[in-house]
Amino acid sequence: MRISIDNPAGAPQPFGPYSQVARVEHADGGVLLYVSGQCADGGDMAAQSRGVFEALRALLAAHGAGLDDIINIRTYLTDMDGFADYATVRKEFLTATPPTSTTVAVSRLVPPRALVEVEVVAALTDTGGALAGTQ
Repeated sequence: MRISIDNPAGAPQPFGPYSQVARVEHADGGVLLYVSGQCADGGDMAAQSRGVFEALRALLAAHGAGLDDIINIRTYLTDMDGFADYATVRKEFLTATPPTSTTVAVSRLVPPRALVEVEVVAALTDTGGALAGTQ
């Protein structure tokens, strides 16, 4: 197993001193990508959610993956009343079989105006496609 951790060039950079992506390459050629929680600017839940999914798309693309490769998603909302707006945007971006998911309410996030933060795990085979059985 080989592990590399980075902040891909051309992708959104982190708010603080942490890495955006941990890439775990297994001996059988499978790859797991652990992507740190993403927040985005915007005035409302929908705008921030769109920014979050655009950031996730860029970070995954830097490692040869896409949104359809996501197998697990964890969402943190500062107000559950915004869940419907978040869910609508999520459906626009995640069009394949839905990944496993957890959504929780939190009192606040690190960027003071953030309403949503999303972290994901994506799975790839050595040929770059999703792992068998995930789609």
